[in-house]
Order: sequence, then C-alpha cells, then structure tokens
Amino acid sequence: MKDYADSIAFLGQWGRFQQVVFFLLCASIMPNGFGAFTLVFLADIPSHQCAVPDVNLTEDWRKTIIPIKVVNGKQELSRCSRYRLDVVRNLSAQGFIPGRDVNLTDLQQEGCVDGWSYSRDIYQSTIVSEFDLVCSEQWKQPLTSTVFFVGVLFGSFFSGQLSDKFGRKPVLFATMAVQTVFTFIQVFSTSWTMFTILLFINGLGQMSNFVAALVLGAETLTGKVRVLYSSMGTCLGFAAGYMMLPLMAYLLRDWKSLLLALSVPGLAYIPLWWFIPESPRWLLAQGRVEEAEAIVRKAAKWNKVQAPGVIFQDYSINKTKTHSKEHHNVFDLLRNSNIRITTLILCLVSFTMTIGYYSLSFNTSHLHVDPYISCFISAAIEIPAYISSWLALRYLPRRLSVIGTLLIGAVSLYLIQLVPQSLTNLAVALEMLGKFGITTGSSLMFAYSAELYPTVLRNTATGICTTVSRLGSCITPFLLKLSVYFKYLPYITLGTLAVVSAFAALFLPESFGRPLPETIQQMHKRERIKCPCITGRETQIPVGLLDSPL
Repeated sequence: MKDYADSIAFLGQWGRFQQVVFFLLCASIMPNGFGAFTLVFLADIPSHQCAVPDVNLTEDWRKTIIPIKVVNGKQELSRCSRYRLDVVRNLSAQGFIPGRDVNLTDLQQEGCVDGWSYSRDIYQSTIVSEFDLVCSEQWKQPLTSTVFFVGVLFGSFFSGQLSDKFGRKPVLFATMAVQTVFTFIQVFSTSWTMFTILLFINGLGQMSNFVAALVLGAETLTGKVRVLYSSMGTCLGFAAGYMMLPLMAYLLRDWKSLLLALSVPGLAYIPLWWFIPESPRWLLAQGRVEEAEAIVRKAAKWNKVQAPGVIFQDYSINKTKTHSKEHHNVFDLLRNSNIRITTLILCLVSFTMTIGYYSLSFNTSHLHVDPYISCFISAAIEIPAYISSWLALRYLPRRLSVIGTLLIGAVSLYLIQLVPQSLTNLAVALEMLGKFGITTGSSLMFAYSAELYPTVLRNTATGICTTVSRLGSCITPFLLKLSVYFKYLPYITLGTLAVVSAFAALFLPESFGRPLPETIQQMHKRERIKCPCITGRETQIPVGLLDSPL
C-alpha cells in the first residue's frame, strides 16, 4: 500500500493549509501553559497572622499580642497562635507593659479564634486567604494541586482512547471546552470543596487538549514540518502561555479576576472548528476514505495545487479490508511483547521526565523573592530547551537524544550537592541546567512516542504514556518534602531516576528518518537493541542510527 506521506506529496510541506493547521493548533495549546501553573498563584500562601479584634489595647500590647517563634533559625511572628485575648486585655487595662512588667513566656496562648489577617503586599487574595487554608487546614493547600493533577491523569487516560475511537478533532475541542467552562465556573466557588471538585473536572481537559493537538498535527503534517511542529511548535505554544501567566497574575492580584481572565481566551477558539480539519490518517484507518480525500482536496485548493483524480488509490482498492478492521484498545499495547516492552519503557521515561520537570519548575519558583519574576524565569528557560529539542529531532537519532538529555539532567542534579553553600549562584545554574535537560527531553518524548506507534493505536498509546507520567506530577509535592530529611535528597532521587531511565531508553526502537507506521505490523518491523541477558541473543545494531535526517 502506498504510504500516506507519498499520497499527499503533491500538496507540498509548507503551503497555506499546513500553515493554518500548524499555527492554529499551536495557539490551541497556549491555555495549557496557563492551566498547568495557575495554582502557583491561586494557591500561594500569603503572610498571615491571627486577627485581633478592635478592643481596647495599648499600642505596646497590640504589637506584642502575636508571639515570636524561631523558624529555620529565623525569628518571625507566629502564624497560628496569639496570646489569650482576655488575659492581654486585663493586663493592658491595669497598665502593665509587656516585657517589663510581664514575662511573655508565662502567658497562655490560643489559636486564631477570630480568624486571620492576611498580607496584601503580593496578592489581594488567593484561595488560601479566601477559604482560610492555613494552620489546622493547611493540609488542604497541597492537596488542591494533587487533586488537579489526578484530574489531568484521568483525562489523559480516557481522552486517548476516546480520540482513537471518535476522532482527534472532537476530543480536542471537547477538552478545550471543558478547560474553558470549568475555569470560568471556578470563579463562583463558595467553598474549598466546591473549588476542588471544579478544579478536578478542569484537570480532565488540561493535558488532554495538548495530547489531542499534538497527535492531530503530527498526523496531518509531514516531513520536516511534522518534526518542527511535534517538538518546537507545540512546546513553544505551551511556553508562550506559561510566560504570559506571571504577567496576567501580576496585573490581576485577585484569584477570581485571574481565573476569569484565563477563561475568556477560550471563547476565541470556537471559530477554529471550521479551520482545523480531522486527521486524514485517522479517517483512513477508520475506512472513511471519502472524508479523508475531501480534506486533502480542500487542502489542495488552499495550497493552489492540482489534486489527482484518486488521491488514496491503494486505500480505495483495499477499502473493504480497511473498513473491516479490528477495534483496537489499550490492551493491544500489552498483547505483543514488542509493543509491550516499548510501552513500558516509554512509560518509565515519561514518568521520569514529568516528575523532574514539575519538581524543578516548582522548586525554581523560589529563585527570586518575587513569585512573578520566579515564575517568568522558570518559563523563560524552556525557550532554549524547546529550540534544542527541535534541533535534536531534526539532526540526531531519537534514542540518542533522549538518553543524552536524561544524562545532562542527572549529572547536573548530582553535582548540586557538591557545591559549597557560599556559591549559591552556581547551585542555581546547575539546577537550571538540569531543568533545561529535562525540559528538552520532555519535548522529545512527545514527538518520539507519537512516531513509534501506528495510527490505530497512536492516541491511545500517547494517552497511556501521558497518564503514567502524570503520576509523577501527582507525587511531586511529596518528593520535594524529602528535603526535610536531607536537603539534597530530592535531587539525588531525580538524578537516579534519570540514570535508570537513560539505560532503559537504550532498548527503544529508533524512528529517526522513518515514516509514521500505519499498522501494528509496521511497528513490529522496527528494530531495537536487544538485551542479551534477557533474550539470549546477540545485541543488534539499530538501523535507525544509520538513517539520514528527514
């Protein structure tokens, strides 16, 4: 059967049709940059202390009613306690002066029975100040992020299978709608429980939108343009949204205003339904040859080229065979040993990339005292990472690129613990280098995963790998908490995961310079390095390493 890319070669690779698909799909990914890190600002904990009602207290007692505690070697006002108000009021009425007539350590303390007073130096309000997620309720603050990422995990799992069954385009726009509508509804949350439930539903559309857009573009575009889109295009769209987030948060210091502003752009995507086509590859895999040809003929008109009388001749001849296809599902990823090994390795590598990416992203938010600048720095480092990813996909074998980025991240993270405390700038540079490597690898993995699987399983497989990787984002807060036991334990853990994943990636098939597989049989033909200790055979040299660039 004639290859899909050869069948549509008459269109060229960069006509008006490809340009529209490329830029509109990249634009559709920008809200994911908003959503992934919105909680950095929405759920940040502003400085706070117990509220003191307006009672008759002298100025000295009003200043000292909040106890001073030592936290991490520094003195600061207690956030969750105050001296008993009735006792302080009596002492104030009798004219006693704190510290001179009264030993403050002898005074009884009480909780914040009158609520809290929150600083507005950075934020006008967050969900923490709105719903009092502090002190005994502080456990709800990190749980909020976990619930969101659990929603992302479920969305990634189900959207992939739905996309393979119902099409890339319907799932893309459905998840965009979920993301937009529930971001807007969150503005009207009256409790933390309501906010969290809506946040979970919002998460269902968060990464699903990215995966659907990635697969749709990768299947519609061909050649060098497909590589450019799958690596730099989609990720730069994400980074653009990520970099806009701190600017919008800086201008809108209120959590409700920020959510409202983030939901409005979703309305601009409604007209895209009439410009973004369904994937012709997917239509062909479903036996819907006429619909695929109609899209390509429309593309020919946009590109001002003449389409042949029959575009997918071989597909038309074999239409009955194609149409009587088997229905594929997630279990097809496990039935065959070749596909099973590939899937398990990709899941491990994707998990490592994701937990490394989110851990370093949230950790680098402390690079600067201003959270808005911190977030922008964390976003800006991704631009050179995505450019590097595109260059690697353009000129280097996929397997070598993935292994290289993992090792860059691992070495950087291991070296951080050897840096003297006086050289903080060097430690920060190494951490940013680690994020550069992991971010580059994460971008590579999106394109690499899509290239390894056939059309009938591509979105399901990509969704499964993304689902497993989302487990990394769910446990990121707990990984960062390991620093309580040993400051460098999170870095050592991430570095070790990166080394193990780099070794596992050695046994992945190579896809460099090869067309996207259309059938499961074509995927079986991809050669891999075979481990003698497992297979009992000699290690084979991968053909992909000898391929020329696209």
